[in-house]
Amino acid sequence: MRRFQYGVALSAACAGLLLAGCGGGVTASRDSAAPASAGSVQEEAGPGAVPQGRYGTAAPSREPVLRKEPQGRSVTSGVEVARSQERQVIYVANLSVRVKEVAAAAERAKQLVTAAGGYLAKEESHSGGRGGGGSATLEFKIPPARYSEVLAGLGRDLGERISLTQGTEDVTLRVADVESRLTSARQSLESLRALMRKADTIGEVLQVEREISARESDLESLQAQQKELAGQVGMATLTLRLAGPFAVVEEPSKEPVGFLGGLASGWAALVMFGKVVLTVLGVVLPWLVVVVPLVALPVVAVRRSRRRRTPPAPPPAPEPPSTPAPQAS
Repeated sequence: MRRFQYGVALSAACAGLLLAGCGGGVTASRDSAAPASAGSVQEEAGPGAVPQGRYGTAAPSREPVLRKEPQGRSVTSGVEVARSQERQVIYVANLSVRVKEVAAAAERAKQLVTAAGGYLAKEESHSGGRGGGGSATLEFKIPPARYSEVLAGLGRDLGERISLTQGTEDVTLRVADVESRLTSARQSLESLRALMRKADTIGEVLQVEREISARESDLESLQAQQKELAGQVGMATLTLRLAGPFAVVEEPSKEPVGFLGGLASGWAALVMFGKVVLTVLGVVLPWLVVVVPLVALPVVAVRRSRRRRTPPAPPPAPEPPSTPAPQAS
């Protein structure tokens, strides 16, 4: 019945439009407008309003009524744009400084880092005696917000900066991946524990327990990865090398690139191969001097004894004289 009413109303609307078009103009009024078909947009009359039929009777319809947005607003105007995820970056730096006194410079570096909210993670020192050849290596953990400030202060206040290398690593995707896998692992464990409560036979219980044990191992591994990443992102790593006035500092070498770099690498590999061959030959040669005579003497003795035991070959037998053939008379 509903489809019949919509069909009649649509036919009447089309006929009215055709007649109006033939008269020279197209007019439309709110009272003579045809009811909207399925999928069309109608203006909402108010909360709880029911669309009217052709003759003013209520036409029940279950089609959704879409609200017309006010002028100047779009459909997506009420949607909030999610803020971009904060980047997770690991900061690493290596700083070498030549100082007058290694011990005093190390204490000053510790004070600067502690004042910035960091701490000393590792320390290694070498005493060079009274000649000023001592050195020390300190590894600091510094908050990323104070990382640049502390790095500049150490290179400026301690002494003469020899070298500085910095590196960053964006681990945002790794952090998000670990968090997602952690969520999945926890949900999987909850499902397996719920399944354990429903297990009836011993075989099912043992199988579920094995699965739970494997999932727990994966969860612990993911938690360790998350903790490690959080520690690396939360605190920047700075390795400070302090060298005395006469200490030898190995500066990082810059390797050539391109054809010359390949040629240098090939020559270095060839030299290394020659050194390995000569080393092996030097290790084996003393053994050859001892082993070769011990093996050669028995072999020579055996061959001589075989020659003595072998009798000489008999001379070949003489051939019988040939008789002349008789001549025919």
